[in-house]
Amino acid sequence: MFNVEQYKGSKQENYSLAEKQLIALVEGEPNRIANLSNACALLNQLLDEVNWVGFYLVENDGLVLGPFQGLPACIRIPFGRGVCGASAAERKTYRVEDVHQFPGHIACDAASRSEIVIPLIKGDELIGVLDIDSPITNRFDAIDEEMLEKFTHTLVKYL
Repeated sequence: MFNVEQYKGSKQENYSLAEKQLIALVEGEPNRIANLSNACALLNQLLDEVNWVGFYLVENDGLVLGPFQGLPACIRIPFGRGVCGASAAERKTYRVEDVHQFPGHIACDAASRSEIVIPLIKGDELIGVLDIDSPITNRFDAIDEEMLEKFTHTLVKYL
């Protein structure tokens, strides 16, 4: 079903194809962890120049590590701390050109230079965040932000 060789179009076309692949993978599957795991794997295959793709899920007064691909990561992040905690607390996307310039950045992987974090919101409930790191400064642009927000909006329907 999934073939990374299909991703040879424009950035928008690739994201749209990934969204269709996501629906095919998660439709009819009620297990949240399975769906997050497949979404993570799909994005990891789609995106170049990334070193970590994963989810942090809401638990009590913060975020706890969920499905991911990459090096071992921080397990718990309080709301408001680091890029993930800020995104969760404010329920907004953060696109950070240089993580070393972000106040309170949590360095789980010293190789990470830029990051994008998108909150997962279902109805009025914050479920967690999608976190993607890159070893390249300024890796993520407005197209990535727009299309990843669309991707996560679709994903949340299946969680």
